Amino acid sequence: MSTAEETDGDSAPWAEVTPEAARRLLVAAVDAFAERGYHATTTRDIAGRAGMSPAALYIHYKTKEELLHRISRIGHDRALSVLEAAADGGGTAAERLAEAVRSFVRWHAERHTTARVVQYELDALGEEHRTEIVELRRRSDAVVRRIIGEGVRAGEFDVPDVPGTTLAVLSLCIDVARWFNAQGSRTPDEVGELYADLVLRMVAAERRK
Repeated sequence: MSTAEETDGDSAPWAEVTPEAARRLLVAAVDAFAERGYHATTTRDIAGRAGMSPAALYIHYKTKEELLHRISRIGHDRALSVLEAAADGGGTAAERLAEAVRSFVRWHAERHTTARVVQYELDALGEEHRTEIVELRRRSDAVVRRIIGEGVRAGEFDVPDVPGTTLAVLSLCIDVARWFNAQGSRTPDEVGELYADLVLRMVAAERRK
């Protein structure tokens, strides 16, 4: 599945990127980076996939790295918003953690091509942009850590190492982007439900019907 075919709820992929030519280039870049890797992809590759000339790319993006930063920033903002919505919702810590995992996994499955680039090309960013994205990752970590910490204090979870468990939970969710296949036997919703159950078992949450 290409980036252009991925869905994000009811919205068109990358609808916030304008004008249309800039969006086409960004979609092409995601597909190229996911398929070949950032360093093996040229600006000519990206422009060709978008049906444009190499010169047209520089009208909208000064460098290939600027394209990667734009992709990474939007992707991390979306992923963070998914976690924050779950964390700030109602219910017990177990219910909120399950929803955070469920929605975070679903996002990585539904947008697996995009998510592979967002999550695994961090080191290709320049220092300034990498620092910016690392801060967004820290905020995502803090959201999940807060839910787990609240569950421990409420007696719902038995977690001796909250930071380490947070890292394990996020790593488990993010890895979905690496292996998910839209033609596989499980839907994004089914994978989300499976992982939510696994994480609740991991933190020893009391099972609730």
